[in-house]
Amino acid sequence: MELSVKTLAGKAAGKATVDDAIFGIEDIRGDLLQRTVRWQLAKRQAGTHKTQERGDVSVTTKKYIRQKGSGGARHGSKNANIFVGGAVAHGPRVRSHAHSLPKKVRKLALAHALSSKAKSGDLVVLDEAKTKTAKTKDLSAQLSKLGLTKALIIGGTTLDENFVKAARNIPNVDVLPVAGLNVYDVLRRDTLVVTKDALEGIQARFNGAKKEEA
Repeated sequence: MELSVKTLAGKAAGKATVDDAIFGIEDIRGDLLQRTVRWQLAKRQAGTHKTQERGDVSVTTKKYIRQKGSGGARHGSKNANIFVGGAVAHGPRVRSHAHSLPKKVRKLALAHALSSKAKSGDLVVLDEAKTKTAKTKDLSAQLSKLGLTKALIIGGTTLDENFVKAARNIPNVDVLPVAGLNVYDVLRRDTLVVTKDALEGIQARFNGAKKEEA
């Protein structure tokens, strides 16, 4: 499969050959994408939410009502959840929301995410993601000419410092190295932009996964 390569100025810069097994999947499986996005979001969830339990509430331990003769229930503590100022019954506790997901599923989901962008025509290949100056105004104008208003830009192993500085103030534009490529960020932006170096890194990443499976 061949993709057209462009420069930041919008000019043609040749062709790039990509693997059909990564960018050419026709039948996109939404279940794999959903499972992987859910796994990513659950993993990053802090899980620090907590309510006061009975051991956390500071109230008097004195028996405040006699055992019999009051006509009411035989309560022995004011920190029960039925009283104002008492504890919360079955409230959330500090815990990890992370769960496991097989590597094969994550790898396949990434291939389906990349293929979905290529299939819908929302995949752009750049010659390189570099700028001479770190001016947001200049880079924003260049991206606008390319029609990139809500995009994820994937660079090579190392990113150009000027490009990163210029892009970080542009709304809805994210810049990541090829090692940070993930399903959630690919799907949350309308357009996926990859450099020629990133394509090589993606290919090496999948080839490395194949070797591990072998």
